[in-house]
Amino acid sequence: MIHPSYVELMQAVNKESEPDEPIVKSRYSIVTAAAKRARQLIDHADTKVQETEDRKPLSIAVEELNEGSVKILSAASAQALQEEMERAEQLAEEMRAAAANEEADTEEAEEASKEVTEEKDAEEAETTEEA
Repeated sequence: MIHPSYVELMQAVNKESEPDEPIVKSRYSIVTAAAKRARQLIDHADTKVQETEDRKPLSIAVEELNEGSVKILSAASAQALQEEMERAEQLAEEMRAAAANEEADTEEAEEASKEVTEEKDAEEAETTEEA
């Protein structure tokens, strides 16, 4: 017998959801989620549980789902999360650009200050030589 059973796995996945709105409603959904996670593991995603050499990706995926280490998102939740990540990346890029501009402005100001100081020093040297 497979452990955990489909029923146990569905209960584990749905334990954090609203009673009237389960995340997983059928065996098909749980099998699809486990298969998708197994493909991610095959593509070298980090495991969330202890990995051993003799365990297959599907076994690891089922354990992750059973322990709650990996969450299943609805299509709407996944889309909202993707949009939020894109906004965060855009904001981070804007912040990097602003920091680069500020750094460039600071360097320009320092160079201008240095030039003014050098001009004053040159004028003082000329005044001292004339005297």
